[in-house]
Amino acid sequence: MVNHFTWSQFDKSVEHIYNKCKFIEFSGIYGVPRGGLCLAVALSHKLKIKLISKPMKNSLIVDDIYETGITLNTFKNIEGAMFFVLFSKIKPIWWNTVHISRKSEWIVFPWENTANSQNDRAEYIKKRRVI
Repeated sequence: MVNHFTWSQFDKSVEHIYNKCKFIEFSGIYGVPRGGLCLAVALSHKLKIKLISKPMKNSLIVDDIYETGITLNTFKNIEGAMFFVLFSKIKPIWWNTVHISRKSEWIVFPWENTANSQNDRAEYIKKRRVI
């Protein structure tokens, strides 16, 4: 199943995260490359906090999706950090999410090339089978 996430849905998701974070003082916001970068930039403007090039103490760390945890787990122990993803494929434990999706759902984000989404999905599945 493919879910085409729209810019309108993205804007609503940014607003959701903003409402959860607007009273928290962060040292900066870090977007995990590549998927978290668009979200980090949007939230940086909305929350009026600086975009940082590496995660640090008391930062807001964002990504597009939590699927296996491989990416976000590398930042889990940063003191005082708060974590948000647009989509989580499992119920959040120590991170926050806007949407929960099925494991089988493939999400195409508005900044992605939709014509390549089938190839991207096939490559992703191929990489995961090797691991």
